[in-house]
Amino acid sequence: MKELNESELKKIAYNCRKATFLIEKQQIGQITQREKIELKIHLAGCSICVTFMQQSAVINQMARKLFTAGYTELKLDDGFKEQLQKRINTQLEKN
Repeated sequence: MKELNESELKKIAYNCRKATFLIEKQQIGQITQREKIELKIHLAGCSICVTFMQQSAVINQMARKLFTAGYTELKLDDGFKEQLQKRINTQLEKN
């Protein structure tokens, strides 16, 4: 595995967008060893992403329970989805 240089470490440490992507990717499947290290580095200094990871785990667990209980017709209103996406983007841009 290639070593991370100082520039790459800074990019990881301050990149919440990538961290949230890796958090979600990890929840639905496997991430590479390098991605695991990058995520650990970021989470060590970002309490907001730690909170996001905890909340995401709870949401994913609840969603799995809903779908295994036979709820297959669940849908979010398009307006709600757009509003939620705007809020997420606003928070990500702050970081």
